[in-house]
Amino acid sequence: MKDGTPDQDKKTDWAESRTDWAEDRTVLANERTFAGWMRTGMASVALALGLKAVFKDAEPDWLPRAVALVFIAIAVGIFWAARSQAIKAHTRLDTHAAEAQPSRLYTLASVAFSLAAVATGFVLVTL
Repeated sequence: MKDGTPDQDKKTDWAESRTDWAEDRTVLANERTFAGWMRTGMASVALALGLKAVFKDAEPDWLPRAVALVFIAIAVGIFWAARSQAIKAHTRLDTHAAEAQPSRLYTLASVAFSLAAVATGFVLVTL
């Protein structure tokens, strides 16, 4: 609250600047968190590929495929959960000096990663 004195006005301006900077840091942290969840989803896809490769000669032969598909499904779930949470945070925050990525890029990345994961799952099942 400004009381009209120059010192108080200056302190208030500094406090508002610090709040703006904190919000910008939070926006950028949200983007890093989204990227981290995308990496986690891709690790799940890599785990599916690894399981299929390691257990390719297992009996019954459908079991490694089924387990790999579970990890593909987990990856797709991670991609969409990350998108959902990133967009929620993105809409609550305002940027000041930082330039945030448009929220549609979260959706675009989630679609692209999901399609790639599903394609990978298809290849794993058909091999």
